[in-house]
Amino acid sequence: MRADPTKTDPDKYKVVFENDRVRVLEYRDKPGDRTSPHGHPDSIMYTLSSFERRLIHGDEQRDVQLEAGRVLWIAAQEHSGENIGTTETHSLFVELKEPPPGSPDGGSELGPAGG
Repeated sequence: MRADPTKTDPDKYKVVFENDRVRVLEYRDKPGDRTSPHGHPDSIMYTLSSFERRLIHGDEQRDVQLEAGRVLWIAAQEHSGENIGTTETHSLFVELKEPPPGSPDGGSELGPAGG
């Protein structure tokens, strides 16, 4: 069971909308901030600011640099993160509550696809 980011990092993740199909989270942090290990189902991320992050899952890590205004698919995953840039992070996540039909609940790529 994935740890809910609104429970692991309530100072950074806030539920701004929820119904039986989706949950929308707002995420904010500052340079140097870190998150605890947590998970997301399949999601869409909309970047409201430009930022640079390090995503970590076990021994794997990936640095991503994203510009404001990007819309990205994020496969289900577990990770922790760190703001390694010089700007604040501000983004929205639209989390899908149902896994795709016929597929296991879990992704393989760390971070956003194509990011």
